[in-house]
Amino acid sequence: MEAFLASFLVVFLAELGDKTQLIVMAFTAKYRWQSVFAGMTIGIFLVHSLAVAVGSLAGQLIPVHLMTVIASCLFIGFGVWTLRGDDEEEEEAATSRFGPLLTVAMTFIVGEMGDKTQFAAMTMAAQYDSWPMVLLGAVVGMVLADSLGILAGAFLHRKLPARKMRYLSAGIFLFFGVLGLLQSAFQGVFA
Repeated sequence: MEAFLASFLVVFLAELGDKTQLIVMAFTAKYRWQSVFAGMTIGIFLVHSLAVAVGSLAGQLIPVHLMTVIASCLFIGFGVWTLRGDDEEEEEAATSRFGPLLTVAMTFIVGEMGDKTQFAAMTMAAQYDSWPMVLLGAVVGMVLADSLGILAGAFLHRKLPARKMRYLSAGIFLFFGVLGLLQSAFQGVFA
């Protein structure tokens, strides 16, 4: 259960204010929300399945103590990455010959490859010995966060500017990264 909750929280918080929430809002303006939700869920599941598979394999090959240090450093990196923001231009919902479902799914797959949420899921899978719970937590966290983009994106954007959302997300990553390094250091001292 810990693997599910940790993965859920990390991915959910990392996704808040991310570019894919903006993509969801753009697609929702163009397509029926049901098609957007289904395509988004398919894309999220595929991307995080790949991330969890790679992370789980790494977790079997790397000792737990070293994985904690690596994961903590990655979280600190995610925090810095989040603070700097995405330099990429905002992606637009282009008309596609594939229809709404596949267009949204393919956009999510391409948009999330190499994104911080994918690396977060990979890291969590390497840390925990329960890849199904990590996958479930990551998928549920991201689907819920992006569903908020469908339901309340315009409201959140108006009430809480993207910059403040980015600072909150970065602060959480930095906090967990530093906390992990401190825990690892104390375990090393008292082991």
